[in-house]
Amino acid sequence: MPDIKLFAGNATPELAKRISERLYLSLGDATVGRFSDGEIQVQINENVRGSDVFIIQSTCAPTNDNLMELLVMVDALRRASAGRITAVIPYFGYARQDRRVRSARVPITAKVVADFLSSVGVDRVLTCDLHAEQIQGFFDVPVDNVFGSPVLIHDILKKTDLENPIVVSPDIGGVVRARAVAKLLNDTDMAIIDKRRPKANVSQVMHIIGDVAGRDCILVDDMIDTGGTLCKAAEALKERGARRVFAYATHAVFSGSAAKNLASDALDEIVVTDTIPLSPEIKALGKVRVLTLSSMLAEAIRRISNEESISAMFS
Repeated sequence: MPDIKLFAGNATPELAKRISERLYLSLGDATVGRFSDGEIQVQINENVRGSDVFIIQSTCAPTNDNLMELLVMVDALRRASAGRITAVIPYFGYARQDRRVRSARVPITAKVVADFLSSVGVDRVLTCDLHAEQIQGFFDVPVDNVFGSPVLIHDILKKTDLENPIVVSPDIGGVVRARAVAKLLNDTDMAIIDKRRPKANVSQVMHIIGDVAGRDCILVDDMIDTGGTLCKAAEALKERGARRVFAYATHAVFSGSAAKNLASDALDEIVVTDTIPLSPEIKALGKVRVLTLSSMLAEAIRRISNEESISAMFS
């Protein structure tokens, strides 16, 4: 195996530790802190010359701090003559502005972040469940976008008490994802929630396409933000006679009023992964369960370092 070195910022320390354990490696020795004025301080405390370096850092909240940490760490490692630098970004922040709708005067922040990473010297990127897969095309370096769905599906299949389950897409945009999950769940039935979104983070459930009466509903999405959409969806499903509602998502963004929203009785359980750490308020809800993507990400890192196929992991 090549000389792999793993480094981690302050965004996802537990996930980084789990990944390192699965690769039987120690996390690299680096100081990642703050100067007295709040600026980010990074120092690499070991030799990385010629090494195959992986930096594990989600760009979740505080997004700007975590992104800047990643950029400064890349620069420090590049100047220390690292052989190759891969940014492992389990949750890729700023991904939701990936286009200009109707030529509105707005930025394409996903492209801005891609340019930042390329310009400081990242050789490739490993991420998970990008909000829009076309973001890969914003980069001038290779991007591997792996999927959390196998881990989520494995957990669903372990539920032995599911009664006549049905996979539900919370919106039209998630139909492809929901259909893929339904297919892997023995071609189970699927329902779709048609909603209108009057403004950001506010949604109104309009119509449910599919029969959910008396069934266990499995809502699947790439992320949960404020949870407003999810709660309205769960309430609509219960109103239509759903027996139970489980929510599965890769990224637990949980911003703003998420803790209040997710306390809704309409949601029986929420299952997410460890791409973003949970806040104490979310943990206190008692119905949010976390699955780890560490084994999958560790295997992806191993394959990248050994120049093996990533797509073969999901074939």
